[in-house]
Amino acid sequence: MKVTIVGAGNVGATCAQRIAEASIADVYLVDVVDGLAAGKALDMAQAAPIVGHGSRISGGTDYAPAEGSDIVVITAGLPRKPGMSRDDLLAANGKITTEVVTNITKYAPKAMLLMVANPLDVTTYIAQQVSGQPRERVFGMAGVLDTARFRAFIAMEVGCAPGDVTAMVLGGHGDSMVPLPRHSTVSGIPITQLIPAERIEAIVDRTRKGGAEIVGLLKQGSAFYAPAAAVAQMVGSILRDEKHILPTCVQLKGEYGLDDVFVGVPARLGSAGVEQVVQVDLSEDELADLQASAAHVQGTVEAWKTMNQ
Repeated sequence: MKVTIVGAGNVGATCAQRIAEASIADVYLVDVVDGLAAGKALDMAQAAPIVGHGSRISGGTDYAPAEGSDIVVITAGLPRKPGMSRDDLLAANGKITTEVVTNITKYAPKAMLLMVANPLDVTTYIAQQVSGQPRERVFGMAGVLDTARFRAFIAMEVGCAPGDVTAMVLGGHGDSMVPLPRHSTVSGIPITQLIPAERIEAIVDRTRKGGAEIVGLLKQGSAFYAPAAAVAQMVGSILRDEKHILPTCVQLKGEYGLDDVFVGVPARLGSAGVEQVVQVDLSEDELADLQASAAHVQGTVEAWKTMNQ
């Protein structure tokens, strides 16, 4: 199996490291900055004898070596700075996404596209429009990351192992995301039995602001360890045909009362990509929140369309 990662910054390089060191696939890392991808790839290749994996890692500025890729992960784009929303990146990263997908389809037209660049839901829409691929093969990483943050904050509150927490976050990758406390448990115990309501609300709010919290702490750049872990989980589920049900940004076609909008929902990921969109039983309030989040995403998509008329 082969994965190409576009963008050799912190997110892209860490994705490459996680995928290679887990022996999920061989990795080609590409970046417009001369020497950046090649240098990081060589460094990772030299770590292989120590770590003990057999994945081949290479890098460069040319898209041609992406030929034969099973999945292309697109991380290329400007990172957020303190005070910026994900939507503020729309003009710059929308243009970058268009250029990257145009180049990738020349050499790897059949590769699935996994979007990471923000604003995530809109760049996924752009990638699908430019590539012309069906929804099963163009999707975005956000829900896995947002859910991991939610799970981590729940674990911190309860004082348990993070792996004991099961949760789900739906909706757009931004302040309108929809964490689902009603569907969240610790070793099968509903968190509503373990955490007071006001603390659950605080955790939900922190989850929505989880990316901004890290941006504020770092001052320069944004999160990359957890996003890379999320990408590796999604890529592994697809290339190993593990069929994990993971929150994924995907084009909806009537599910949840939504049509032709890209938003995060549970999806089964296997060798065919998005093999099933799973419909969770939502309360009226939860469904209303999801639809409001989708409306925000659609508004940002319309803003992108207006910019490019």
